[in-house]
Amino acid sequence: MRRVNFLVFLFLATVHYSFGQYSQQDSLRGSLNPMRTCYDVFYYDLQLRVMPDDQFIIGSNTIHYQVTEDFDVLQVDLFRNLAIIQILHAGKPLTYKRKGNATFVYFDKVQTKGTKAQIEIFYSGKPTVAKQPPWDGGFAWKKDAKGQHWIGVACEGIGASLWWPNKDHLSEEPDSMRIYCEVPTGLFCVANGQLREEKKLEDGYTSYDWLVSYPINNYNVTLNIAQYVHFQDVYVSPADSTQLALDYYVLPDHLEQAKKQFQQVKPMLACYEKLFGKYPFWRDGFALVETPYLGMEHQGAIAYGNGYENGYLGSDLSGTGVGKLFDYIIIHEAGHEYWGNSVSTEDHAELWIHESWCTYTEILFIECKFGKEAADTYVNGYRKRVGNRAPIVAPLGVNASGSGDMYFKGALMLHALRNVVDNDPLWFQMLYNLAQHFEHQVTNTKEVVTFVNQQLGQDFTYFFEHYLYYPQLPILEQKVTKDGWMYRWKSPVEDFSLPLKIVVAGKEQVITPTTTWQTLKIEKDEAVEVKEKLYYIEVK
Repeated sequence: MRRVNFLVFLFLATVHYSFGQYSQQDSLRGSLNPMRTCYDVFYYDLQLRVMPDDQFIIGSNTIHYQVTEDFDVLQVDLFRNLAIIQILHAGKPLTYKRKGNATFVYFDKVQTKGTKAQIEIFYSGKPTVAKQPPWDGGFAWKKDAKGQHWIGVACEGIGASLWWPNKDHLSEEPDSMRIYCEVPTGLFCVANGQLREEKKLEDGYTSYDWLVSYPINNYNVTLNIAQYVHFQDVYVSPADSTQLALDYYVLPDHLEQAKKQFQQVKPMLACYEKLFGKYPFWRDGFALVETPYLGMEHQGAIAYGNGYENGYLGSDLSGTGVGKLFDYIIIHEAGHEYWGNSVSTEDHAELWIHESWCTYTEILFIECKFGKEAADTYVNGYRKRVGNRAPIVAPLGVNASGSGDMYFKGALMLHALRNVVDNDPLWFQMLYNLAQHFEHQVTNTKEVVTFVNQQLGQDFTYFFEHYLYYPQLPILEQKVTKDGWMYRWKSPVEDFSLPLKIVVAGKEQVITPTTTWQTLKIEKDEAVEVKEKLYYIEVK
C-alpha cells in the first residue's frame, strides 16, 4: 500500500486544532449520537405565523420519521430562547427535557425499528436577530425605502434550529418539506419550492403554502417577506427543450433594474447544464429573491442583495477586472444549487465540498462565457486572498467549520489539479459525473476523493491530504549543484508527489518531484523555469 488508510489521516488532522475549545453544546449539535441516529426524517411540515411588528414567531413543526433503531428517547434541536409549548405524539403530549439548544423527547413505549411515526412540536418566541447577515445568521428585520417590512432569514453555520425545531445536522435531509407561513396582509412570503396556495385570512393575515419536492438541507430553508413584485421567465434546456420556470421577487422600485440584471441567469444555467447536468431542482423551479442582506444559496429561492450591479458589491474580489464582467452573487450562489444544495456534505467540518467546488464553478463560468485566458487571470487573482494559516477541513462531529480558505484556496487547488491532470476531456467528464453521482445526496471528503481518483484513473489522495488538512502550501525546494538542478517537495505528507511542468532551454517537460531529492542534468548556462501559475505552490 502506498499510504495509510484515509481515515487515519482524517484523525491525525485533528492534531492541528485544540481539542479543548469545543463545548458539550458543540458535541450535541455536531455529533450523531444514538438519540439522533435512531430516527431518519423523511418529511417536515413547518407551519408558522410571523409578527413583524413584534419580531415574534409562533408555529409548529411536524417531524415525520422512520425508526432506524429501537428507542424511547430522541433528540431534536431548538434554540433555548424559543419556548416549547408542547410536543405531541399520536395526539398525546410527551415529556421532554431541554439542555441548551438540544431537547430530549421521552416516549412512553419503545419505538421499534422499521416503523414510521411523527411528533408535532409547538413553539414560539423571538428568534435570534442577525447582526451582520448572512455571516452571523438569524432573522434580518429590516424596512425598505418606503418604510415597509422587509424580512429575511439566513442561518448557515449557526443552525436552522435558531428559528424552527428539527434534527439540526447536515447529514439529515428530508425527502421533501412543506413550509406554510402567515404574514400580515399586504406582505408577500417567499419560501423554498413551489407556491401551492395564497389565501387571505379573516384576521388581517395572508397565508402562503410552499412545497419543496426534493431533499433539502436545513440551513437552506428560508423565509423572505416584503411587498414583493413578481415577474417570470423560462429557461429552455438545450439538451431536450424542456422548460424550467424562473421566478423573480424584488422590491417594486427595483423592478426594471432586476429585469435587466437577471438576464444573466439563462446563459449561466446553460453553462452549468453543460458542465454538471440539468438544474438539479427542476420541478421546484429557480428563483432569485431580493433580500436585505448580500446573498445566500437558499435552495430554489436564492437570496440576492448585490445592488443590481456586476462584481461583488461593485468590486472585483479577484482584483483583475474580470470579476466586473458578471454579477458575483447570481453566479456564485446559483453554483451552490449544484455544490452544497444538491451535492451536500454531512458535516460542517467538510464544507469545502460546498465552497471549494462552488468557487471553482465561478472560474468555469468565466471560461464558458469569456474564455480560458480570462478564467486563468481571475483564479490567479484569488491568490492574494488566501491566508494559509489553518486547515480547510476542521475536526468532525463538533459543529466546527474549517478555514475560510475553503473558498479561494479551494478553487486554486482544483484549478491546479486540472493542470496536473492535463487532459480536459477527462477532467470535465469527471466534474459532470461527480455532480450526477452525488446528486441530491449527502457525502463526505473520503467519498468525494475516492470518486475523483476513480474517474481520473490516478490516486490523488496525497494531493487532497496536503491541501485540505495542512495550512501551508507544498514547497518545491530547488538548488543548482555541480551535478545539475536538484529538486524535491517539502510537505508533511510523506508521499507527496505532485507532477509539475518546467521549461529548460525553451523546451517544456514534466517532472514528478517527491519528498526525496532528485537531480536533473542541465548545462551550466541553462536555467529551469517552474510554471508556477498552473499550480498553487511555493518555490524556494
